[in-house]
Amino acid sequence: MRGHQRDAGGRADLVGVGDEGRPIEKAEQRGLLDLALVLDGGGHQRPHVVHPVGRLAREALAVEPFGAVVLDLTLPRVDGLEVLKELRARGDRTPVLILTARDTIDDRVRGLDRGADDYLVKPFALAELKARVRSLARRASGHAANRIAHRGVTLDRESRRVSRSGEPVELSPREYALLEALLEHPGRTLSRSQLEQRIYPWGQEIESNAIEVHVHHLRAKLFPDLIRTVRGVGYVIDAADE
Repeated sequence: MRGHQRDAGGRADLVGVGDEGRPIEKAEQRGLLDLALVLDGGGHQRPHVVHPVGRLAREALAVEPFGAVVLDLTLPRVDGLEVLKELRARGDRTPVLILTARDTIDDRVRGLDRGADDYLVKPFALAELKARVRSLARRASGHAANRIAHRGVTLDRESRRVSRSGEPVELSPREYALLEALLEHPGRTLSRSQLEQRIYPWGQEIESNAIEVHVHHLRAKLFPDLIRTVRGVGYVIDAADE
C-alpha cells in the first residue's frame, strides 16, 4: 500500500476563500466541505482544500492548481478582488465564483469584469451554489453537458447513472469516477497516478493494483475493449473514430 502524491498535472477540486475577519460558522463550514465533496458526488472525496482564512487561501492559490475557487470579497487584509486580479494577472484561468454580500449591480459588474466566472449574492441556497460550481467545473473540463455518450456507454452526471447500450449498469463510486475521468478525455492516456488523484482522497493509502482492479471491473460491466491499456503509461478510452 502507498499514499499517492500529486504530480505536476494534479488538481485539487476546490479552494474556498472566506471572510478572514470572523470565525466561520459551523453550518457554513459544513456547507463548504459538502461543496468540495459534491464535485466528486460519489460518497468518497477527491482531493480538495477549503481555506476559511483568506491569507492561507491566497498563498495556496499562488503555488498550487485548483479545479475551482469560491471567493468571498470581504477579506480584511486584502480585498477579494485583489486576490482575483492577482490570479488572472499570472495567467491562471481557474474558474472563480464570487460569493459575497455585495449585491449592487456595480459590484457584480466589477467582479465579472475583473475575471470572475460567476457571482452569487448572500444569503444563498447551498443547492444553487453546488449547481453553479458543478457547472463551472464542467465547462473548465470542456464538458458543459451533464451527459457523456461514447461507443455505447452513456454517463449522466446529474443522476450519476451509467448505461450500456441503453441498459443501466451499477458502478461503485470509484468505478464511476474512473470512467468519468477517461470519458472526459477520449484518445488521451491517463497515468495510474492521475487516475489515483482523481478517485482517492488526499493521503489515503492505496493498494498498488487498485486502478487495475477498477479497470477490470469496468471492462466486465461495460465492454471488454472499452478501456485500453497503454503498457508502461496508463489507460485510455480511444476516440470514437479510432
